[in-house]
Amino acid sequence: MTIGIGLLGLGTVGAGVAGIINNPDGRHPLVGQLALKRVAVRDPQRPRPVDLPAEILTTSPEAVVDDPAVDIVVEVMGGLEPARSLILRAIAAGKPVVTANKAVIARYGEEIAAAAAEQGVYVLIEAAVGGGIPIIEPLKQSLGGNRIQRVSGIINGTTNYILSRMADEGAAYDAVLADAQQLGYAEADPAADVEGGDAADKIAILAGLAYGGSIERGAIPTEGINRLQSRDVNYAAQLGYVVKLVASAQFLGTDADGSVQLDVRVSPTLLPKEHPLAGVHGVNNAILVEGDPVGRVMFYGPGAGAGPTASAVVADILNIAGIREASGAQGGLDPLLAANRWRRCRLVEPGATRHRNYIRLHTTDQAGVIGKIGGCFGDEGVSIRSIVQFESSTAGSDAEIVVITHDVPEANFRRALAAIEALADVRTVAACLRTL
Repeated sequence: MTIGIGLLGLGTVGAGVAGIINNPDGRHPLVGQLALKRVAVRDPQRPRPVDLPAEILTTSPEAVVDDPAVDIVVEVMGGLEPARSLILRAIAAGKPVVTANKAVIARYGEEIAAAAAEQGVYVLIEAAVGGGIPIIEPLKQSLGGNRIQRVSGIINGTTNYILSRMADEGAAYDAVLADAQQLGYAEADPAADVEGGDAADKIAILAGLAYGGSIERGAIPTEGINRLQSRDVNYAAQLGYVVKLVASAQFLGTDADGSVQLDVRVSPTLLPKEHPLAGVHGVNNAILVEGDPVGRVMFYGPGAGAGPTASAVVADILNIAGIREASGAQGGLDPLLAANRWRRCRLVEPGATRHRNYIRLHTTDQAGVIGKIGGCFGDEGVSIRSIVQFESSTAGSDAEIVVITHDVPEANFRRALAAIEALADVRTVAACLRTL
């Protein structure tokens, strides 16, 4: 039995998917049953790394979705529109969908869930988070019986490459970013990566899976690495930490109405060198799941690229193909997107969260300054783990003071920081980062 595949997009990932389908030797037997029937491209004449018959190429993505020979629609074109509309069009036609589109799922997952529930079709998204790392299926199945306390991860390879180079070489952010763009690790417009948006899309999906509810993507506090200075990376190393862009979702409790309270955020974070995520280097990704009773489980591997992402896409295709073969039917709704099973998830106000913090202060080099800073923290009940004075990067009688706090309420920390900023001896708060 041949299973017709309609491919929306033939870029890096799409070409990888086509290459796997067209070369089934040595792979799972079901790969041999897959056949590309229609492929949507922007320019049919453009040279591509995969050789496809001209008659299956089209510039109309709607023609791919509507083709009766297409049994499964695979969306790898990216962007919000027309991707969202095409996914909904395929669902309305009763066709299962495989997508790698984190932006669409993070923002419109609930809408897609409702449509899929009505039609009783599958929507699988393994490739949307973590590239070739299998994390979607484990979260919704293998770890489904756990109480998930926290999901945290390094889920953007571009920023991890930049931070790894800054730590290893002491290089400046701008210089490493330029190298990353030249090597193809960063886009010409790197904003989605370096400002944290890409990671926020992914943690929204992972949090929804882990806690069984829809996450409001726009409400996730998001800070990237674009304002990070190499000085803070170096200070962190001297104090026994590494700096990573960490996306995290932490369970804080349940409201009286059953709503789940979550702290979901993306931010540059100091990790102790012995932390499992601290050893993730280069363009690799890693996702750490902490639950009861499983404890800590980490998923590690390449987080992007044609091979890893195409691998995840084809795995989802085979998942659907296997169900079709076993049942002889289109199948039911993937539990991932079962809208009627979702519960309400609420992102708590930032001031209600608790964190450890790293602060770098530019101050005068006068006796008693550290005591004044400590007093401001003490007045707000903020416990200090360490306070160290470094030589200032500027000429004159100035100093840099680095403070790392214990786990403290965010509201208390912010009040203490405001009092410190008002001190006459404090020139500026040069940096403020999370610490695990």
